[in-house]
Amino acid sequence: MKQADWSKRFEREMAMAEQARSQGNEGKARVCARRAAGIVAGEYMQRQGVSTPNATAYDRVRLLANWPNIPAGVSEVVEHMTLRVDSDYSLPEEVDLVADARWLAQTLLSSA
Repeated sequence: MKQADWSKRFEREMAMAEQARSQGNEGKARVCARRAAGIVAGEYMQRQGVSTPNATAYDRVRLLANWPNIPAGVSEVVEHMTLRVDSDYSLPEEVDLVADARWLAQTLLSSA
């Protein structure tokens, strides 16, 4: 995947996440943030020589959870991305998937 391609797709998802959040639609914001994280995970794996063309965003994030030698903190963010909402359709207050997706992109892909 070309740098511009993954970056454009990532930024598009993040813009939709932030717009959804500003409109009070936290559920849609979470979905977009998870898709953005999947884009980051896919690009990171591609840079490691592993192609995942048919995997979903969720599949890519789950693969990243077991990736060898990932930077510190990535496992925790990946865990956040796979959390299920509670009966009120909420995540724990300290979990912000939009911020986590941005952090994941910066941590895994900013060096290239």
